[in-house]
Amino acid sequence: MNRLKEPRRIEASPIISILETVDIHSGKRRVLAEFDHLIEAPNWTRDGSRLIYNSRGRLYEYDLAAGSSREIDSGFAIQCNNDHVLSPDNDRVAVSHHTHEDGQSRIYIFPLEGGQPALITPMAPSYLHGWSPDGGTLAYCAERDGQYDIYTIPAAGGIETQLTDAPGLNDGPEYSPDGRHIWFNSVRSGLMQVWRMNADGSEQVRMTFEDDSNNWFPHVSPDGQWVVYIAYRKGDVDPGDHPANKQVELRLMPAAGGESRTIVQLFGGQGTLNVNSWAPDSRTFAFVSYRLSE
Repeated sequence: MNRLKEPRRIEASPIISILETVDIHSGKRRVLAEFDHLIEAPNWTRDGSRLIYNSRGRLYEYDLAAGSSREIDSGFAIQCNNDHVLSPDNDRVAVSHHTHEDGQSRIYIFPLEGGQPALITPMAPSYLHGWSPDGGTLAYCAERDGQYDIYTIPAAGGIETQLTDAPGLNDGPEYSPDGRHIWFNSVRSGLMQVWRMNADGSEQVRMTFEDDSNNWFPHVSPDGQWVVYIAYRKGDVDPGDHPANKQVELRLMPAAGGESRTIVQLFGGQGTLNVNSWAPDSRTFAFVSYRLSE
């Protein structure tokens, strides 16, 4: 099996990054800013005022009203990838940081306004994706004994719990707003598809049945009604891979299950929609598209 979760393009890249939003009802896209370097994976803050993104191993916040960015002090955690999630109260941020000692990703938490990180997952590699609504638990993808599965761990640190045990890659776990479910993506059916399970790992149910695409990173709207995910064309990528610089789609489906529809077609992939980027109004979400620089 290929190593699918290597450091996420931390170095500078000859690419233009376009920070955008889209209205799920009208389909109207709005460009917020363009950057002459790589940025990835916006998180929308709970008050709707800022977007948190990563670039060149560090975290930044984009102030929507001012139209400007500032770096967030992350202490020694300066090799962060695009797996970063805000705590429910937005006081803290959890990141996947590739440690200096062995270069492997581990999960750390530090204050959103900046501060020193605290190690949560001593075992590596571990790639963060979800934070439970009650603030008590983190959900993540981890490689243990050559197999990628989904785990949870107390946000204060402790013993990890394995939730999946299916062959192939299981990735992208994210809690529903009510905390009852964890949404994730799994290659167990042959193509990468969206799945859902109870928060304790029971009743793992396939939610997308699309034979034309490999579907990654389901994100649930704050009101619990919608799920957005990124779709790669079948045959364009290996089912267990989510590279950059591809023609992809952002698709929307009801959280209760059912048919999806394409909201956005764009050039992107890795970095576009890795973490939850819904606005508090459950009507708009943020993403990053890319353009190769000349």
